Amino acid sequence: MWTSELIKSIRTFFPETWIWKLVEVGESGSTDLSLTVPDTITTWETEAFCLSPQGFGLAPRETLTVFQPFFLELDLPYSIIRGEQFDLKATVFNYLSSCIMVTVTPAASTDFTLTPLVDQQYTSCLCATERKTFRWTMSPSVLGVVNVTMSAEAVASHVSCDNEIVSVPDRGHIDVVTRTLIVKAEGTEMTKTFNWLLCPNGEALTEEVELQLPDNVIDGSARASLSVLGDIMGRALKNLDGLLQMPYGCGEQNMALLAPNIYILEYLKNTQQLTYANKEKAENFLMNGYQRQLNYKHYDGSYSAFGKGKQNTWLTAFVLRSFVKASSFVFIDPEVVEMARRWIESKQRENGCFKQSGKLFNNKMKGGVSDEVTLSAYITASLLEMNITGTPLVVQRSLSCLRESMGNLSNTYTTALLAYVFTLAGDMQTRTLLLKHLGTVAIQQGALLHWSQDEEDTSTSLSVEISSYVLLALLSASPSAEDLRLSSSIVRWLTGQQNQYGGFSSTQDTVVALQALSLYSTKVFNPEGSSTVTVQAPSDQLTFDINPHNKLLYQEEALKDMTGKYSLEVKGTACASMQISLQYNIPSPPPASSLRVEAEPHADCTSTSRSLSLTLKSVHYGSDNMTNMMIMEIKLLSGFIPDAESLRMIRDSELVEHLEYIGDRLIVYIRELLKSQITRHFLILQHKLPVQNLKPALVKIYDYYQPSYSAEFEYAHPCATE
Repeated sequence: MWTSELIKSIRTFFPETWIWKLVEVGESGSTDLSLTVPDTITTWETEAFCLSPQGFGLAPRETLTVFQPFFLELDLPYSIIRGEQFDLKATVFNYLSSCIMVTVTPAASTDFTLTPLVDQQYTSCLCATERKTFRWTMSPSVLGVVNVTMSAEAVASHVSCDNEIVSVPDRGHIDVVTRTLIVKAEGTEMTKTFNWLLCPNGEALTEEVELQLPDNVIDGSARASLSVLGDIMGRALKNLDGLLQMPYGCGEQNMALLAPNIYILEYLKNTQQLTYANKEKAENFLMNGYQRQLNYKHYDGSYSAFGKGKQNTWLTAFVLRSFVKASSFVFIDPEVVEMARRWIESKQRENGCFKQSGKLFNNKMKGGVSDEVTLSAYITASLLEMNITGTPLVVQRSLSCLRESMGNLSNTYTTALLAYVFTLAGDMQTRTLLLKHLGTVAIQQGALLHWSQDEEDTSTSLSVEISSYVLLALLSASPSAEDLRLSSSIVRWLTGQQNQYGGFSSTQDTVVALQALSLYSTKVFNPEGSSTVTVQAPSDQLTFDINPHNKLLYQEEALKDMTGKYSLEVKGTACASMQISLQYNIPSPPPASSLRVEAEPHADCTSTSRSLSLTLKSVHYGSDNMTNMMIMEIKLLSGFIPDAESLRMIRDSELVEHLEYIGDRLIVYIRELLKSQITRHFLILQHKLPVQNLKPALVKIYDYYQPSYSAEFEYAHPCATE
């Protein structure tokens, strides 16, 4: 039943799926749940199930119809590029049995201009079961998320409609809808982050940085912000659902969403900072991630990246160690854990090492030792971390295998991982030997310390992971004063590599780095201490306070100056984690020499359909015979949607493991690119909404584990006119 409050409500929430939370019913067998229905005018079909010691129950489907006497619907694209225009459509539906007079009015905004069409009237008759569409030409004037609010009101009128006197409904005679439109700048978005971790001991510590924009920056696209925290885990805590702005469509990437929650929960619990709100947030992510991960499970308890094809030993070990740790916070089926453990143990060879099944995630992990040793070290670390009873013999045999491989320490990644393994195993003699060797290949930059795979290695992702394993090795025993000193230098380097969300470059480096940082933060945690952060900008000054009550508080300010010198000073006794994030757009760069992607558009300009076919070509010319998994992101032209049949053809094509359609992008997961071999895909885009001054769109391809290895290509509609 409608109430007077509904007259004033603004509809803004339009989800595709309405998901309810898990609730405990209790012994009574029933409970009352208060929910707010989404704003979509539709019929919802409910699905509900119940688990109890007696078994599983599934409720019969029920329907819930959300209805109004009349309602308004806005039709606009998901996003457009600055400079484009389109017809904003507002359609009013009348479900009353009588005629009404409707006036449609847009809310005033400085973010865009709405130009009425010459022949369009915005007050009109609308009789029973009729619909009418009203149009404006919309020209956004700002970048970012724009709110478009429109109201439709049934008004009194002396004018008859269809020889019928119009009526005004008693309730629900106004419908107000707000929809969002993303306005993007032209070209390619670039992000630069500058990170500092300063821990004063009563003295002032200072840093300076000069922000610069390239000469070819696109006008109006630059924006900058400064954030300050009293805890190095706070940035990750704030962005638990998006540490990486990358797709999450496979089993390993899903785990990169799940695993950091575990380490952050452990840290907050160990330092007595775990609030109810943080606990609920992180545990919800854990439960959702656990349920999603079961989609990638095989019948024998193993896991693979896409739930099909060959089982992956590395991924199964990753899932196993994460599920065991997560079981301290949420329910994880013990049988799921046991099946994964049995499958892992079945892969152990007679020499104690583990047989590889599936591909190593990152090709750059390979080096002077066999993949078998690297894999075995990772599995052994997982088993030791979990401390599962019933596996001592398996661990002893694997440690024996790893000791046999110690003659070759040319692979820095494996050496760092082995140092962590033997620290967990309590073999201090071997640990000391490995750490001593790592000390000879460390890269010291002032007060910062890190490692890379080799002198020619340009993968920041792998350097983060290697350095994180060294940090874990230093801290997983009882750390000495020297261990803590070295750890501090590693942590300062690691925090300098963080992105604006608290993650790192890719999946494994984010997981391992946050595990190491949380352990370090636990070891050095001090609930006391306060500091003042002063930032002198070119045109003003900003001040932030850090105290025992706001260490995890994310404090952020937008910066007025995109260029110029910034001076940062921290005074007091508490550590301050600071970050300046600078984002801007530049014209799409020329194709990379060793990786290329092209999009050839074809269209019949004499046709009214304006549909477009794209031939997508990808080729890898690098030194490696094959790449890691590649991600191709296809930005759709404004006002266009992908053809369903061509999506099916891409999904079923060779080398494509998975395909996602999110917002205005298609994301294609390509298993690998072979050297010098052209990989082709074909896509048809259908015209949905007219857009004037149609701008080009971007196709990007990149290595998932080394995102800096990337290429871009801009394509345009052949029939578009400026």
